[in-house]
Amino acid sequence: MSVLGNWTFTPLITEFPSTVLPNLGFWNASNGTWEYQIEVSWPLNWTSRADNAIVETLYVLDGNAQGNTAMQAVRNRRPVEFGQPDTIVVSLGYPDLIPDSPYSDGRYHDYQVPVCATCPAPELPGVPSNSENFIAWIEKVLKPWVQNDLFPNTEFSRDALHGHSFAGLFATYALITRPDLFDTFLIASPALYWNENYIFSQLGPLKEPASAISTNFTKPAVALSYGGREQNFVKRRVETQEEFEFRRSFLAFSNMTTNVNMLYDEIKNSAKLRDVVLHEYPFSDHAAVGIVSISDGLDYFYDWAPRIATPLSSL
Repeated sequence: MSVLGNWTFTPLITEFPSTVLPNLGFWNASNGTWEYQIEVSWPLNWTSRADNAIVETLYVLDGNAQGNTAMQAVRNRRPVEFGQPDTIVVSLGYPDLIPDSPYSDGRYHDYQVPVCATCPAPELPGVPSNSENFIAWIEKVLKPWVQNDLFPNTEFSRDALHGHSFAGLFATYALITRPDLFDTFLIASPALYWNENYIFSQLGPLKEPASAISTNFTKPAVALSYGGREQNFVKRRVETQEEFEFRRSFLAFSNMTTNVNMLYDEIKNSAKLRDVVLHEYPFSDHAAVGIVSISDGLDYFYDWAPRIATPLSSL
């Protein structure tokens, strides 16, 4: 068990048979009020978490749903990408899930963008926002625990955040308010429609001129992605017309193609960002983008020179 401030990290399962799930562990993180389930995987060529190495780190939101996908994307890529750097995957999940779902209600607190004090409260998801606290927890609790407790002999280079759907909305908000939090932001099919496109009114910090921007951190890179069939729906062979119309009515409100392209146009020339790319998956729907954006996102993340960051323990 590790203690960091008022947070306790308790091992759940830290070792599986080597032929089942090698180099993978689960921990519970709790401060008595908030609780998370953290999935961490480390390179297959390591003999233990105490190995000396230089690594890149991928942080994955909706960890219960996306954690194993991210782990396998890193591992499956390695045999044919000989220059791939060692990578740790940290997936942020929850101990309680919605029935018959890999998602938790906790995401509606943590990923919800806070609105201004004079703004009307959003109708959905109908719970208070915890995103500011969640950002602080990632920076001041989670990262130090990973870097200092879990992997004490590791040198940490760059890191990336992947968020899809409502988690993509959070990743967008983190990019706006804390562009120094991650080196790379992988934002997939973000829920930009939330609260009547409120996030677009918050883009001001990314539009500041270069002279107004601190140079104390490396500007982040951003990869935006969406599926072509999230707004331009195609009837499936097995669907009745009624079923197709229902599915279309359920998803049409997102205006995904329009909104993601609009976000790209708004931030592509930002002096606060070192690079912004936009990728459409023409034959993918919303769920599929959550998967493919991880593997493609790794290509984007790795395609930058390694950078050894200042260890958090020395700050």
